[in-house]
Amino acid sequence: MNSDLLKRNPKQAKDISLFSATALGIGGMMGAGLYSLLGLASSHAGTHVPLAFLIGAIAASFSVYSYAKLGAAYPSSGGAATFTVMSFGPGIISGSINLFQYIAYLIAAALYAAGFVEYTNTLFGGDLSPILLKCITAAIILICTFLNLLGPSLVGKAETFAIGLVVISLLVFSAMGFHHADFKSYPMAGGSIEGIAVAAGILYINFQGFGVVTNSSSAMKSPQKELPLAMFSALILVTIAYLAVSIAVVLLMPLSIIQTDNGHVLADAAKLVAGQLGFIVISISALLACAAAVNATIFAASNIAADVAKKKEVSSALGNTVLKNNLHALTFSSVGVIILALIFPLSEVGQMASLAFLLVYAVITYGHIRVHKQTGANPKILWCAIAINLSLFTALLMNTIKTAPSSAIALLIALVASFGLEAFSRLKSKHPKLH
Repeated sequence: MNSDLLKRNPKQAKDISLFSATALGIGGMMGAGLYSLLGLASSHAGTHVPLAFLIGAIAASFSVYSYAKLGAAYPSSGGAATFTVMSFGPGIISGSINLFQYIAYLIAAALYAAGFVEYTNTLFGGDLSPILLKCITAAIILICTFLNLLGPSLVGKAETFAIGLVVISLLVFSAMGFHHADFKSYPMAGGSIEGIAVAAGILYINFQGFGVVTNSSSAMKSPQKELPLAMFSALILVTIAYLAVSIAVVLLMPLSIIQTDNGHVLADAAKLVAGQLGFIVISISALLACAAAVNATIFAASNIAADVAKKKEVSSALGNTVLKNNLHALTFSSVGVIILALIFPLSEVGQMASLAFLLVYAVITYGHIRVHKQTGANPKILWCAIAINLSLFTALLMNTIKTAPSSAIALLIALVASFGLEAFSRLKSKHPKLH
């Protein structure tokens, strides 16, 4: 959101309604993870994927509590970036965490963009050339960037329209799936306790969108009431949708097919219950969901970047260059998302995104404990959030090191680079070169 514009026209600062904020949260959550990570999750959890979704939702609910309390106490377009400064104070620690979570949002947006391209290719029979797919990747990211330039009100309206169509299509698919399925022969195949935990970690990215809502808190009329309601409403609605859809898929398709079809299993399941029309409708639904998620996530990332730069919550070397205003932040964000989406395959970027947010939410919640008296949060709930996030993070990290070590290495580099760049920039600004 452009701060100069809000100063000139304060009425525009209050243009995110409760409904739009909820839609923004759903848009941030209901993206590529649901449509494209079911196969990957099922390779670990077997037919217990719905249980993995439920565990992910329960884990997210603790972090939602933490974020809702923080957002109500410190409303800001910077969202979680403001929380770190309030908890750890301005300096290298908060600046480094903010840089890392900014990168985490870029990774998540890249995941959603990759999901969009996966379903675009599926819709066209899987015959699109690699070059064309790369062009589509860049195009959808640039279109969402342009939408964000038009302001938060349009972002909210776009989310409302897209997610409305997505939710309707998923409800219809679930109803038709349950009608065709045989509940008496519910398959119980595969999935150890460890595998279900890994799957829950993989699917956790499906719930990270609740953090997006905190970035709209400064544009709410009453964030103390509207923010928690929007966040929990979005989480509950999305969880119901995930459970219904994943149960329908498991009932309709053999586990081997779910794992083989992987990135577009939902479209193939829809084809079983509604023929080619079902396939097309769910594929289009996937495109809308992924586009909405890219839109909402870039909105959050650019707001974090612009807000922390404006408030000097990152080093001046970064704040005065790539992050100095909303336009610069949006441009830099879109370029970063395009690069990530082109380099990493969907499954690997999905694991990276989940790992990044599990770590970010644990760290921010730890910071929340330091200021819980100001927010009125229950420290026991906050400690539960930290324990659950770190448990899922550990399970997923161990698996990622075995199956996709490049993803784990890339994430470690991002984490180290965030602290290294922030420390170097701040030290350099304190000791300017002598002439």
